[in-house]
Amino acid sequence: MTDRRLLLVHAHPDDESIVTGATMAKYAAEGAGVTLVTCTLGEEGEIIPPELAHLSGDALGKHRIGELAKACRNLGVRDHRFLGGPGHYRDSGMMGAPSNDDDRAFWRADVEEAARRLAVIVREVQPDAMVSYDSNGGYGHPDHIQAHRVAVRAFGKAAERSLPGTPWQTRKLYAVVQPTSVLQERVERLRYASGSFTPPASVQDIAPGTPDHLVTTRIDAGVHWPAKALAMRAHATQITVEGERFALSNGIAQEIDAVEYFTLLRGPSLRPGADGVETDLFG
Repeated sequence: MTDRRLLLVHAHPDDESIVTGATMAKYAAEGAGVTLVTCTLGEEGEIIPPELAHLSGDALGKHRIGELAKACRNLGVRDHRFLGGPGHYRDSGMMGAPSNDDDRAFWRADVEEAARRLAVIVREVQPDAMVSYDSNGGYGHPDHIQAHRVAVRAFGKAAERSLPGTPWQTRKLYAVVQPTSVLQERVERLRYASGSFTPPASVQDIAPGTPDHLVTTRIDAGVHWPAKALAMRAHATQITVEGERFALSNGIAQEIDAVEYFTLLRGPSLRPGADGVETDLFG
C-alpha cells in the first residue's frame, strides 16, 4: 500500500475504461488510491445490442450506472462518484444535437458551480495527480470539453481559501491524449485485421491525433491489459469487444491498448526518461 492518490475526471461511463483503464488498473494494483469522478450517466449513448434497444434517456443512464460499477470492479477501483450525484448533470449528446439545449445538459452547466463540486472532492481525496481531457475534449464532444474546463478550474479552486475545509494543491494535472504516430501505426495494422469490424480508413476514423512532441507521458500497463478488456466488456451498451479489438456504435475497429498517453497541463517541470517522456504520473 502506498500513499499515492490519483483522481480522474471523465465525461461518461465507458470513457474511463477506453482511454485510461490500464492506467487505473495499474495504479490500483500497486496500492495507490484511485478515484473516478464521472460527470454524467451517458443518457444519450447509442445502444449497440438489439436486446437492449428498448433503453433510452434516463432508463439508459440508470442501466449504465450498473455497467460502470462492474467496470470499476474489473479495474480494481473502489472509489467512484458522479459529479453532483447520479443524474445531476445530463449527457449533452454530440455537438449540435438538440440534447445540447436540455436544461440539465452538462454542456450548459455553470463551470464555477461544477468546479466547486469537484473541488470539494479534490479536497477530500487530496490527489497527487489529476487526469481529464485537453481543451478540445479529445474529439470535440461537448461534455468532454466541459469536463476539461471544470477539471482545470477545480485544480486551482481546491487550493483557494474561499471553500470550506482545508485547501489542497494537487501537484499535477494531465490530459488524456493519443499520439499521431501511434494512431497511424494502429491504422496500418487494422487494415489487415480479420473480424466483423470495419477497418479504419485513416487516423480521423479513430480520433484526432496529438502531435508527438506534445505528449509528455506514457504509461505502459501491459500486464493489466486483461483488466482493461474486461472493463470495456462491462460497457456492453456502448462497446463491442472481439479479441484484441473493439468497436463503438460506428463499427470501426480499434485496438485495445494497455499503453496509454498523457500531456501535462499543470505542474512542475518533468524529468523525462531516455526516450523523452516520463513513465509515471506520480514522478
